[in-house]
Amino acid sequence: MLRAGDIVLAKVQFTDTFEVKKRPALVLFEEFGNIIVAGITSNLEMNGIPLTKKEGAVKDSVIKLNYIFTISEMMVEKALFSLSKEKKKKVFDELVNKLKNLD
Repeated sequence: MLRAGDIVLAKVQFTDTFEVKKRPALVLFEEFGNIIVAGITSNLEMNGIPLTKKEGAVKDSVIKLNYIFTISEMMVEKALFSLSKEKKKKVFDELVNKLKNLD
């Protein structure tokens, strides 16, 4: 069972094409076989939360909290590693800040 803060390798369909590729993603939560994830990119020019090789990433990357989507648990190829408690708090705080701007 996946948990919030797990980094997984998953099959992801891009919004601008019908192409499906394997990409890392951060699990935000899982419910009824659906997994809500945030995309991860190695494009360090993107906005988001840094994720380093030291933390377990294959290469320095960025967690994109502006790219959240739902995947089926069948799309997850494998779990890679889990974020530290401190990094999970940073993700939570940033998500809360983004949601506060919805008013």
